[in-house]
Amino acid sequence: MDRPDLRETNVFKEFLRLSSEIGSDILKTQGAGGNTSIKDDGVMWVKASGTWLAKAEAEDIMVPVVVDPLVSALRDGDPRAEKSTDFIVSELNSSGLRPSIETSFHAAIKNPVVAHYHCVNAIALAVLENRDIELAHRMRTVADLTWVTIPYRRPGTPLAKEIEKAAASRPDVLILFNHGIIVCGDTLEEVADRIERVTKALAGVTRETISPDLATLDAIAEGSGFHPARDHDSHAVALSEVNRAIALGGSLYPDHVIFLGTEIGVLQDGQSAADFQAALHNEGRDVPKMLIVPDKGVLLSSSLTAGGEVMARCLAEVVGRIPSESNVVYLSESDEYELTNWEAEQYRQALDRGSARQRA
Repeated sequence: MDRPDLRETNVFKEFLRLSSEIGSDILKTQGAGGNTSIKDDGVMWVKASGTWLAKAEAEDIMVPVVVDPLVSALRDGDPRAEKSTDFIVSELNSSGLRPSIETSFHAAIKNPVVAHYHCVNAIALAVLENRDIELAHRMRTVADLTWVTIPYRRPGTPLAKEIEKAAASRPDVLILFNHGIIVCGDTLEEVADRIERVTKALAGVTRETISPDLATLDAIAEGSGFHPARDHDSHAVALSEVNRAIALGGSLYPDHVIFLGTEIGVLQDGQSAADFQAALHNEGRDVPKMLIVPDKGVLLSSSLTAGGEVMARCLAEVVGRIPSESNVVYLSESDEYELTNWEAEQYRQALDRGSARQRA
């Protein structure tokens, strides 16, 4: 049957504008992270897997899916709910892309407009051992909004099933432990207003650090497959003892594991990146994609795409907001294994590499 094409409306244009705004704010979204959706007459338009919200107005990145059959599949444990590709409205899918792996939770949420993004302030609170207390304290400033917390689950249907449980109460805000935030509403204007207010409520102070020593980093990286992080603020991970300790303590959220891996290397005083690489190769070990040079800065693998490099900035923003002496809850080894051996994320990384080749 013929389905309405929401793309022909001003509402859809405003949806793309809001999506682009969320994606263009490094404190909310980094690279291909985050996704938005809008529902109309049984069809939901959701960001395609591996695409950047920041490009929502410039590129065709929204995929249409039918809502009710997808929700039924999720509730029935139908494996098709994981990728959601069987629920695409093919005649409207001009991009030919597949929907975000998080499409099923967008469908499960009853509100017409949903914005999910990796807010660094939210993550910095949602990884704390006492996160329930801290979040409740912050969210008191937006007491008119209803909110819930969601325990960490792998993105995809495990997370969607947890969110579907909470969706019945129609919360305005869902804070995902070790992951990010979801803001819902009946209109685009309502969601935009809630995003602004919640962002202010959760805002934290960034730990001050010294400046990176780029000249020394260049010398240390010479002859290796590494280079100093191009984003000045990414170096903050290495420029504070507290930041380093938190970053090296474990994996904090999924996108770090997916794009940067589960290990961060640390160079010893006087050690070059080439020597570090050689030592690991001799031991038969993989070389991390990110290296910390204490009190100097961060080196990144030259194999990283733009999507990978921006995750170094995300890590710096998150660890810099976690209070000193805080107890942090990291992802478990099984959590990491799920993420690194997941076809959906291998697909997303392949798209990221393809995008990098097109820009080259």
